[in-house]
Amino acid sequence: MIENIFKLTQGKKTTVERVLVDENIHYLHFILNKDQDRPVHFSDAPLYMTVLKGTLTLRLAEQDNQVYPVGTLIKIPLKTKMHIQNRHEETLELIVIKAPAPATPLMPIIQNR
Repeated sequence: MIENIFKLTQGKKTTVERVLVDENIHYLHFILNKDQDRPVHFSDAPLYMTVLKGTLTLRLAEQDNQVYPVGTLIKIPLKTKMHIQNRHEETLELIVIKAPAPATPLMPIIQNR
């Protein structure tokens, strides 16, 4: 086979997984249930965030929370302070792509919490 195949976790169980991490991109998959979030942090690369299911609540820098529905693609600059949240009933599912990939090693991620 020439291609590489990667599978995303399916369902509603809280998930933060590194689907593909190489020298070009980091492709991450998140599933967050109501009132779950990711710790406030600074982006270590330019990010492209796609809302696959549910509604994303996102706070960038010192701005107020913004709400993004399914089908939204958000581009976030390098070194932006961010807080990813699900404040809605429906399960939130996101794809986050870091491109180009950050030069620093990845911090540990707790998968399938």
